[in-house]
Amino acid sequence: MHTARRQRGGACYAMFGGLGNMFASDPTEKVRKAYSGRVAQINALEPAMQALSDAELKDLTQQFRDRLAKGESMESILPEAFAAAREASWRVLGLRPFDVQLTGGMILHEGVIAEMRTGEGKTLVAVLPAYLNALTGKGVHVVTVNDYLAKRDAECVGQVHRFLGLEVGLVQQSMTPEERRKSYNSDITYVTNSELGFDYLRDNLASTPEELVLRDFNFCIVDEVDSILIDEARTPLIISGQAERPSERYIKSAKLADAMVRDLHYKVDEKQKSVLMTEEGYEVAEDVLQVTDLYDPREQWAVYLINALKAKELQKKDVNYIIRDNEAIIVDEFTGRTMPGRRWGDGLHQAVEAKEEVPIQNETVTLASISYQSFFLSYPKLAGMTGTAETELAEFSNIYNLSVAVVPMNRINARDDAPDVVFKSELAKWTAVCTEVKRMHKSGRPVLVGTTSVERSEFLAGLLVKEGIPFELLNAKPENVERESEIVAQSGRKGAVTISTNMAGRGTDILLGGNPEFMARLQLRATLFPLVVQTEDDAIAFEKKGKAPAPTKSWAAAESVFPCALSSIAIERMQEAAQTAATTWGSRSLPELTAEERLSTACEKAPTEDPVILALRAVYLEVVKEYGSVTKAEREEVRALGGLHVVGTERHEARRVDNQLRGRSGRQGDSGSTRFFLSLEDNIFRIFGGDRIKNMMSAFQLDDVPIESGMLTRSLDEAQKKVETYFYDIRKQLFDYDNVLNQQREKLYSERKRALMSEDLSQVMIEYAEDTVDDIVGANIDVSAPVDMWDLESLAKKMRQYCFLLQDLTAEDLKAKADAGGIDGVRNYLQDLCVEAYRTKQKEIEAVEPGLMPQAERFFLLAQTDNLWKEHLQAIKFIQQAVGLRGYAQKDPLIEYKLEGYNLFKEMMGQIRRNVIYSVYQFTPKRLEEVPKEPQNTQTG
Repeated sequence: MHTARRQRGGACYAMFGGLGNMFASDPTEKVRKAYSGRVAQINALEPAMQALSDAELKDLTQQFRDRLAKGESMESILPEAFAAAREASWRVLGLRPFDVQLTGGMILHEGVIAEMRTGEGKTLVAVLPAYLNALTGKGVHVVTVNDYLAKRDAECVGQVHRFLGLEVGLVQQSMTPEERRKSYNSDITYVTNSELGFDYLRDNLASTPEELVLRDFNFCIVDEVDSILIDEARTPLIISGQAERPSERYIKSAKLADAMVRDLHYKVDEKQKSVLMTEEGYEVAEDVLQVTDLYDPREQWAVYLINALKAKELQKKDVNYIIRDNEAIIVDEFTGRTMPGRRWGDGLHQAVEAKEEVPIQNETVTLASISYQSFFLSYPKLAGMTGTAETELAEFSNIYNLSVAVVPMNRINARDDAPDVVFKSELAKWTAVCTEVKRMHKSGRPVLVGTTSVERSEFLAGLLVKEGIPFELLNAKPENVERESEIVAQSGRKGAVTISTNMAGRGTDILLGGNPEFMARLQLRATLFPLVVQTEDDAIAFEKKGKAPAPTKSWAAAESVFPCALSSIAIERMQEAAQTAATTWGSRSLPELTAEERLSTACEKAPTEDPVILALRAVYLEVVKEYGSVTKAEREEVRALGGLHVVGTERHEARRVDNQLRGRSGRQGDSGSTRFFLSLEDNIFRIFGGDRIKNMMSAFQLDDVPIESGMLTRSLDEAQKKVETYFYDIRKQLFDYDNVLNQQREKLYSERKRALMSEDLSQVMIEYAEDTVDDIVGANIDVSAPVDMWDLESLAKKMRQYCFLLQDLTAEDLKAKADAGGIDGVRNYLQDLCVEAYRTKQKEIEAVEPGLMPQAERFFLLAQTDNLWKEHLQAIKFIQQAVGLRGYAQKDPLIEYKLEGYNLFKEMMGQIRRNVIYSVYQFTPKRLEEVPKEPQNTQTG
């Protein structure tokens, strides 16, 4: 009976499903047709570009710039510019962008998101629009998700831009402001989203124009756009200043929280990530702490205790953070990478430090903040690329006004995505994962296992150790991060097993059989760098007292990375080339970044006449040839076995992250397969699954038998969509509220920048003087009352307090003006007096020291702006929390927030104005007496 029903269902599907497919339009075909004309134009220019010499190809850059300067549009030179960049890519990298990559480049140039599958060469696609838009001289930012990818892209594809005569900049976490400024002033800058965002905030805290590192924004290409604009949009970027020393209450609260019992003393809502104390909890806490009220504003024990409970229940070690060098370092839930320097706010980070018994750092106060949404919307033109954007189409459109275009694939996807296997218990799931890995490893297929946290990856590693299966582990632990590139380079080798957190989900390319070019580069680096790279000992000529010498860095990769041993001739030639480089460049004299750039040039095809680079290149090609002979045979063998097998161990809260993991397999038409192993105890289903999944859990009695049910799969899909919608609502709310603050931020920062860059602020000071008179007159005079009723004595007194240069002002003077001209007469008279007082003060200060007045005015304006903005951020944060309760009074919290926020901002701007002009009037410089300098012993190294 079931079979008959299934056959009837199949017949219906064949009839109606086929009809559906007939009418469904392929989005990639639409894109192909839209751009085919311009792709044909670029292809037609290829023979002419091939005929040009290297110098002639480079000269085209200046010709394009001249044409743009004369008013020609970028669209008109696009075919020629793309054709030139394509030819340069072939000459430098040995890579010729496919037609679909040209299409992707044009989509990015138009300020649209290009969705391209993994392995389709997104990094190379960005080269084309970056080159075209950099011709205007206004700069292009290529934003990536981490320092490793920014450095890799700047060194590798950045060579194409350098060959064409453009300057390429790279911004890394450890760089100085001078290095950053130089990089941002380049034609094309490779940078991570967090470095770029923090540089923007730091620029808006600068006290002199020389401290600024960024120039005006022009065009931004965001790699892995969904990760940056969606996943990271829930947490704003914040620059904090130290407020006060950490309180002992963190430690007391941590001990008390540890003793409290879940569901008895407090309840945990994992969905809302909140903790609620019960009546029993309050009683126990007040009894132990010997206080009558936890919410007493003088003590505020409740805040400390709630944070301690959150640290205990919601912030898990090796999931949300790791401990390194006695410090709690956050792990990014989407990328699996550590975020040194980032801290949770509102005392939560201190609560985690107290829980882990590591030193508790100072409490902080927000100096400047911005959300990624507001930050990236400040670019005149924004584009992005990723393998997975279509599922978030609505969000890109509603928040960023960005549309998504799906780029056709260069080769048909041959990957087999097997249906999910669901178990009732988590233990049964992990046992099945272990069995699957063992089965694949035995057959010789490479396996990549994706896990959701450091903790889970290490748990699975323990199971595989028991089974005797060799594996590589890639997670946020520092010892693994350092080997990231070499682990990924060999993940496609025969029989390789790689366990990874989400780190392997982005920016990595797993080649079947292994990557001979990458392995050769690792080998050459290990031989060359110890001879040419400056170590810390070399950089500091004399040893710092009391400090042990820094350990010598090793660039050697594990032997297991390489597919075979090199011939003695290749080793000898490699050592000779490295020795020649050390002799020519200077022994251990190069910064590591410079050495990486030179190694990149040697490992690519960029034309050069440098004999050292050419010698290194010859050796590199020889090593590639030796490794390639092994990896080529292995690639065919692995392909015949079925390619890379990806095992997912949990559904993520966003389908995109699961699709990213699947996309590691089946690149560029390779064979491959994926399968997800799930359990009904996984967080996503436990927290968001609802009653239906809970009922199913109780219905299934067998723990170790996989459940396959269409109804269950649909429930799991619904749970995942529910999570996506839930987090989208959070991001939308954050955006709506931050939008209010962003309008204020833009106004304040533009005023601040005007003050910072201006050489003469006298006009601003005159405006401030006049506006402040308006404020004082408005506050002291009731215009609806007759003139005789006006309290002019009080007004005169207030004016004398405000400006001590008006000590002669009397109520009689004001009465005469009021009788003659009413309120306007009084106002105009006082404004003239205040402007005159400012002019007097200006002359007085300039007589003491020429040029001192503008410096003092700038100092007062910047100091008042920064201090009052800091207080405004605290106040508006409090208002955001308070307006939430007004929903109960049938009022829209957002509208209430806008109204109160506007009033606060208006008051703050008035306060800045009043404080600055008051400080200027009060300013009395005193010349410091010079103290004769004593001769000092100097030590030189």
